Amino acid sequence: MRRKIISRRPYFRQRLPPSNMQEFAPLEPLLCVTPLGDLPRTGWIQAGLGDIESIGAHSHGVALVILALANRIAADREARGEAPLDVDRAVSLSAVHDLGEAILGDIPKSGAALLPAGAKASAERSAAKQLGSSLSSVTLERWEEFAEGETPEARLAKLCDKLQMGLRVVQMQRRGATGLGEFRESIERLNCEEFHACEVLQGQLLKAIRP
Repeated sequence: MRRKIISRRPYFRQRLPPSNMQEFAPLEPLLCVTPLGDLPRTGWIQAGLGDIESIGAHSHGVALVILALANRIAADREARGEAPLDVDRAVSLSAVHDLGEAILGDIPKSGAALLPAGAKASAERSAAKQLGSSLSSVTLERWEEFAEGETPEARLAKLCDKLQMGLRVVQMQRRGATGLGEFRESIERLNCEEFHACEVLQGQLLKAIRP
């Protein structure tokens, strides 16, 4: 079912004021990121599946994957004597990891391949900085942490970003979709050694997704 478009007013074209606690006005910055709830994940459209998932729905799904795996990951890290994982922070990373797409939309791999090397990443960083700095310093810090991928929380969020895609593939295959082998290959290439719970889910996805 296609979404009804209520208004085409481009929120993100407004001038975003810098975050200032003395003039706290979150309304306009928040309106600038509401398109994430409507903008589609274009890879599914190119695969012939239509507008089945918004960017915002994807981010919500990634957060749920993190929460579903959190207890097992915590137990594994404790058994190995490793520092506890900050699950709440990992969830917040998932919430903002596609922040720049509120301005850019979801640029698919086929589109990124036509751009100069690094152009997509540079544009996403600029867009995320513009939006994140207007929302709060925490928002921008979380986006940068995800992008750098150096903390355990960021590495987990990046894995769950891809694993959530696998869940959507299984869902669509069970609805009768075919020809999704390319997505299966993306799941197969993931290195989940750091988080055994991710390895378990990866294995279950690969068994469930038809080549």
